[in-house]
This record gives sequence, C-alpha cells and structure tokens, in this order.
Amino acid sequence: MGRLKEGPERELVNRYLTRARDQGRGLAVTGFDVVEFAESRATRPQDRKIEEAHMIRQRLSDSVFVALDAKGQVLDSEAMTKKIQVLRDNGSRSLSFVIGGADGLDPDFVKEAQSVIAFGAVTLPHQLARIILAEQLYRSMTLMSGHPYHRA
Repeated sequence: MGRLKEGPERELVNRYLTRARDQGRGLAVTGFDVVEFAESRATRPQDRKIEEAHMIRQRLSDSVFVALDAKGQVLDSEAMTKKIQVLRDNGSRSLSFVIGGADGLDPDFVKEAQSVIAFGAVTLPHQLARIILAEQLYRSMTLMSGHPYHRA
C-alpha cells in the first residue's frame, strides 16, 4: 500500500530489484515487479484495512503471498532465502510480498498468507520496508546463486 515518490527511496528499491532480477534469471526466479496501490480514504482504520485488503486480493488472484507484519516471524537472511527456495521448488509460480498501509494489514487478510514475516519489532514506514524487502530479495538471490554478496 502506498506509493513511492520519485527520489532516493525509489532509486534504491529499483537498484536492488534490478540486481535481484539479474541474479534470479539463472535460478528460475523472475519478475520482481512492484505493484502500488493508493491507500484507502475510509474514515475508520478498520474500514481502511478491509478496503485495502480487498484491493490487494483482487490483484493477487492465485499468487502465494507473504504478509509483512510487525507480529510476524523474524527471519534471518538465510531462513528467508530457504522459504523462497522451498516455495519455488514446490511449484509456486508466483510469490508476492505484501506491505500494508499506515494502519497495517487487515488481520483476516494476514491469516490467508502463506507466511507472515517481520523485519524486527519496530514499525517501519512502507518506504523503508520496501527498501529492506528489495535488498533482502537481492540478498536471497545471491545466496541461492553462491554470489559473495552475503558475508554474514
């Protein structure tokens, strides 16, 4: 949810996603598309979350999705990579990562997710969450391909 304005945040996301795309080609991992939705203008937070979940559901169709939520499981980079590999190897044709709006994601929508992950206990604005996700996707591709980027 939400749109990134032109500027350094968008450039950083694009840089990591381009790198992920390049690394992913030889790994049968493609795509790395960003779909942005305008945040709901409903008055009540719960109504906004429900409306936003509806918009996302329509776009996901049959895609497996991972919800990013502060209450989710905190994974290190290797565990996130393993999760992506398992989904790929089990035949998932499409994997989406969903970042909620300012109010977060609708709890019923989160229950539909294949997995729920968090980037720690802090609450992040969607711009930073998107940058971190893009970098972690790139890192996952480098781990899967044996590239030396990951040095932990």
